[in-house]
Amino acid sequence: MKPLHRHLPASRLLLACVAAAFVFALLIPAERVYTQAAQGAGQKQVWPPKLEEPAAGEVEVLPVRGQVSVIIGAGGNVTVQTGEQGILLVDTGIASMSDKVWAAVQRIAPPRKPLRYVINTTEHPEHTGGNAVIAGKGETVPLRDANYTAGPQGTIQYNRASVVAHQNVLNRMSAPTGQKSPTPPDSWPDNTYAIDQKRFYFNDEPVVMMNLPGNTDGNTVVFFRKSDVISTGDLIDLTRYPQIDLKAGGSIQAFVTSLNKLIDLCVPESHGAGGTLIVPGHGRIADHAEVAYYRDMLYIVRDRIQDMIDKGMTLAQVKAARPTRDYDGRYGSTTGAWTTDMFVEAAFASLSKK
Repeated sequence: MKPLHRHLPASRLLLACVAAAFVFALLIPAERVYTQAAQGAGQKQVWPPKLEEPAAGEVEVLPVRGQVSVIIGAGGNVTVQTGEQGILLVDTGIASMSDKVWAAVQRIAPPRKPLRYVINTTEHPEHTGGNAVIAGKGETVPLRDANYTAGPQGTIQYNRASVVAHQNVLNRMSAPTGQKSPTPPDSWPDNTYAIDQKRFYFNDEPVVMMNLPGNTDGNTVVFFRKSDVISTGDLIDLTRYPQIDLKAGGSIQAFVTSLNKLIDLCVPESHGAGGTLIVPGHGRIADHAEVAYYRDMLYIVRDRIQDMIDKGMTLAQVKAARPTRDYDGRYGSTTGAWTTDMFVEAAFASLSKK
C-alpha cells in the first residue's frame, strides 16, 4: 500500500502541515518575551526609588535579623541589639530626637532590661547627639556585687550606660583642660580603643568593633557575628556621596580601602545578594551587592579625579568635567549640608596631598 500523502496535491499537503503546526502551538503554553523596548515603553526610571520615610519628627523601627533592629528617622540610623543581658545601641541620633529614640528602644527591648552599651561610629552630631540623654537611661555592667563594701566598685559612673568609641572620637568631642569642648562632657565616650579591633560578648553573640577609616580616621563599624549584621555608620551613606572630613583624617582612598575590608566580611547568600545585612549610617538596609556597587562607584570616581590631577587639571576644570556624572542620579545633590560639588572638592584635595 502506497503512503496516502503521495495521492495528495502538493498545495493540500502544505496546507495540512501548516494547520497541524498551528493546532500544536495552541496546545503549548506560550512564553512571553520582553524586549528592552517593550520594557521601557511608557516607563520613566526614577532613581533613587522613593521610599516611605517616617513623618518629620517621628521614628520607625525595622527588624533587621536575629537580635538586631534599626530605628530610622532620628538624623542617623540607630542600630539596636537586645537580649537577656540588656540593650546595646550603635549611635543615638540627633539630640532633639532623644526621647523618641528611647521610646522606640523600649518598644523593642524585653521588659526591664537595662541599656548597657552605646557605641559611637563617629563624632558627628547625627550619631552622638543623643548620648547624654540616652546613656543616662542605662547602667554600666557592675564589676562587683552591689553590696560589696571592701573597696570601690571599679567604675566612676555605673548609673549610666557605657559609651564606647575610637580614641579619636573622644579627642574631637572633648578638649584639653582649660579649653571649651565642642560637646558637653556627659556626651563623651568613657570607654575607648586605639587598636584595630575591640571585641566583647554580649547577648549571646560576639560583638566586634573595627576601626575602618573613611569620612574620619575614627570611624567604627560594628559586626554582630551571630546575627550576621554589620552597622557601618557613615562608612556607608546610601542617601548621598560620602562625606569626607579632611580635618578629621578622612580621604577618598581611606574609603576605598575600608570598603574593601567591609566586603571581605560580607557573605552573600546567592548571586551577590542577601546574606550578611548592612545597616548604613543613612538610608535603607543593604547587602553585599549594595556595598560592592558603592565601593565600585568610589573606585571609578577616585581614578577619574586622579587621572585629571595627573594631567594638570585645576579643581574648577575637574568639577566642569563632572567625574561623578554616571552616579549623580543616585547619590548626587545640589542642595543641603553635603553636595556633589563638596564631595568632588574633598576628593580632589585628598588626592592632591599625595
